[in-house]
Parts: sequence; C-alpha cells; structure tokens
Amino acid sequence: MLFGAIEAGGTKFVCGIGNENGEILERVSFPTTTPEETMGQVINFFKDKQMDAMGVGTFGPVDPNESSPTYGYITSTPKIKWRNFDIIGELKKHFNIPFGFDTDVNAAALGETEWGAAKGLDSCVYMTVGTGIGGGAVIRGEMVHGMLHPEMGHILVKRHPEDDFAGNCPYHQDCLEGMAAGPAIEKRWGKKGIELQEVDKVWEIEAYYLAQAAVNLIYTLSPKKIVLGGGVMHQKQLFPIIRENVKELLNGYVQTNEILSDIDQYIVPPGLGDNAGLCGAVALAKKACGI
Repeated sequence: MLFGAIEAGGTKFVCGIGNENGEILERVSFPTTTPEETMGQVINFFKDKQMDAMGVGTFGPVDPNESSPTYGYITSTPKIKWRNFDIIGELKKHFNIPFGFDTDVNAAALGETEWGAAKGLDSCVYMTVGTGIGGGAVIRGEMVHGMLHPEMGHILVKRHPEDDFAGNCPYHQDCLEGMAAGPAIEKRWGKKGIELQEVDKVWEIEAYYLAQAAVNLIYTLSPKKIVLGGGVMHQKQLFPIIRENVKELLNGYVQTNEILSDIDQYIVPPGLGDNAGLCGAVALAKKACGI
C-alpha cells in the first residue's frame, strides 16, 4: 500500500509518499506561505500520485475531534493567514481517499512508536524544539487527546537563576516555548543557536528548561520513552546536560532503571531523524485505513 503524507510546519511543508513499513519513497518540501499558495503546491505534488490514504500532521492548534464541526481545521494559530483554515476539507476537494489528521507532534510520536526510537513500546512522548515547542503523546498505543490536544510547549517552568530574559511567547511570555524555543535563544543571546555552539552557558540554560519539561512529563504521563527532536536538538551536547538535570530534579523520587541506570536510552533523539514527522503522517494514513 502507498500513503500520502504531509508534515505541515510553521516554516515549511514536507510532502511525501510512504509505504506500510514507514519507508519514505518520495519527498519534497517548500516554504509555508499563504494557504492558497502552499496548498496549491501540495495538491500539485499529489495530484498524479497513487495513494490508498493520506495522513496530515500539522502545526496547531488544531481540532482533531472527528465529531466536531471544525474537525480538520487549523484553529487559533499565531499564523494569522492560517487561522481557522480547513486543511482536511481543502484536501478532500481533490482526493477521494481516507484521511488521518492530528498535530505534527502527535503524528511524530506515533511514527516513533511504529518505526523509531520507541518501536515495540506502547507509550512515548515526542517533543520538538525548534521555531516553537510542541509535544505529542502515545499512551497504550493511542495518541492522547482530551478537551483539545496536548500543548506541552506552553507549560510553566521555573526560571534559571542566571537568566534574566523576559520570555518570547506572545501568550504567556515566559512559558517553556517562550524561554527555550529557537527564537527565544536568538532573542536572548543576539545570535542564532547554530552560531553559539561553543558557548556553554547557552546550552546550560537551555537544558535547564527542557529538563523541567521532561520531569513534568515523567510525573504526569510516565512515558516509556521521551524523544526530543527539532532543529534546536541538533545541538547534540544538550542531551547529556538534560539527562543530568532530569536526575537532579527528580532527586531520587523515581526509582526505575530507565532513570537510574539507562537514562541515555530513555531521553533520546528521534530514531527516524528528520523524517519523524513525515513518517508519523504515514502512520496516521495507515491508521485511517484500519491497519
């Protein structure tokens, strides 16, 4: 079987064709501009492709409730032109196939449990740290939804004692995203993260916030794996600092091998690499077909 896959990001859209084994056979990407221009490119890419279903993992917030009149919409996004955009409705005008739909991070979490770092486990959390911060969760094999969907990027965090940065979130100022997303790093230090690789203090502060997020996830969802992806996590020096901070913050309260002796295998980068979101969209398409 062949599946269409869309990873709709705030910066770029990645489209591809994958199979039931999670192999990406073809992919293309282009910048996220207006809905009219971007969706025109999406439809043009897929129009001659053979597909049994399509999966869409998108930036949010979104409405993933199939019984809701706004199911398939991108809702109250800060990207004004995309606010209340019916992305699934637009695709259904052109393709008469089943659709799977969720946030990009829920899709990535599903992909990681199917084929990636959490393969063989029935739970994991995937958090992306890039232009924004978002998180998705799979628990007992199902993506987590509730009143809406998880908004892990906006949890509240304690301020690093040496950090006087006010925060960068337009809604909450100094939430996790406001303190630790890529734009927060750039605004705090006056340079992009990639230009600050050798400045230890940058990553000490960054890891402090991301470790708090991991600890909150351990306490609330108890996932069997925490996967950290996104552009900021390309700074591989972050992982050991985050793990050490997590152990310090837990302070012996969680007595499991995953924390005490195997934390290097518990808080990890995506097994699917930069294809985590696209493979996740393939997994959504598979799920839409009931397989």
